[in-house]
Amino acid sequence: MMRNSAPLIVLVLVAVILASACSGGEGVTATDKIAGSLDRPEVTGRIAFASDRDDNSEVYIVNADGSGLTRLTDNLADDSQPTWSPDGTHIAFLSDRDGNPEVYLVNADGSSLTRLTNDPAHDSDPTWSPDGGRIAFVSDRDGNEAIYVLDVESSTLTKLTESGTFPAWSPDGSRIAFQSRSDRTLPDDDYDVYVTSADGTGLTRLTDSPDQELYPAWSPDGSRITFTSLTRNPSSSRDSEIYVMNADGSGLTNLTTSGAWDVGPAWSPDISQIAFGSYRGGSWGVFVMGADGSDLARLVDDLVVKEVYPVWSPDGAGIAFVSAHEGNNLDIYVMSADGSGLVNLTNDPAADRAPTWSPTP
Repeated sequence: MMRNSAPLIVLVLVAVILASACSGGEGVTATDKIAGSLDRPEVTGRIAFASDRDDNSEVYIVNADGSGLTRLTDNLADDSQPTWSPDGTHIAFLSDRDGNPEVYLVNADGSSLTRLTNDPAHDSDPTWSPDGGRIAFVSDRDGNEAIYVLDVESSTLTKLTESGTFPAWSPDGSRIAFQSRSDRTLPDDDYDVYVTSADGTGLTRLTDSPDQELYPAWSPDGSRITFTSLTRNPSSSRDSEIYVMNADGSGLTNLTTSGAWDVGPAWSPDISQIAFGSYRGGSWGVFVMGADGSDLARLVDDLVVKEVYPVWSPDGAGIAFVSAHEGNNLDIYVMSADGSGLVNLTNDPAADRAPTWSPTP
């Protein structure tokens, strides 16, 4: 998904440079799938995404079967990073239409555009609290990137952290996990996972290693957190692995040990599986595994590296992801959770990215 920033750029660019040299175990390889299959997946729902099909980035909505494509924003500036409110009635997104990136709000039908933040700094990564009353986001308005929370109704703004990116709300809304370089004595790319209460108290560092711990994701029951670790091997080469830990930082477990590039872990709604993107066996693919790392299966392969970050549908029946599978442009693909019925959902010469499912049908 398209959230932040420098660590993502490092991860993707290094992967591109080293792709030809990477290799690893295949796991249990699923039957090869053909993009554009006429057997569409049995998946329902709506997907918001960003696209530059009209010469600049705008926010669109499309049904999971490819019908009902609707352009929500129409501005000469760039609109990106759409995220649904928990009740599916609103979409928050990022826009630089007023000269710098700010967080905006729009109804799901494109009406009632509202600017939520107003600061000359750079705001990014909006994400809704589970109750829909607050939006966490990243801003460098005080000189470095930090986590802020905005009350949507009152516009009250609270600074939660002194540094940090990629905020992720716990399912009960009481805590926020994020990645940060709070220890400034370490190298610039040394990120760890932290958690704080939603009011900014109780800051706790959950990981502590010289590697990059990135993109924390809560399990739907709030008991565990998975993340990507970009590791440094003794040979100075790099790979990335998927880890999981308890919400208090205990029980740290390496779920993937392929020596390949494993990125973007995403929990299934029933907590039984984790989907992720991986470069192994000579190509990028979307994989799933049990929440304990068992039963690894490749759902789709031969993907061109771009943004292979899978996103589950709310009912767990489908998975969306972004890839340049059929050319040099980015498209959004949808498939059933077992990898069947892979379909190019957007199929446009432009770049389509950052898919996010509506929580409601």
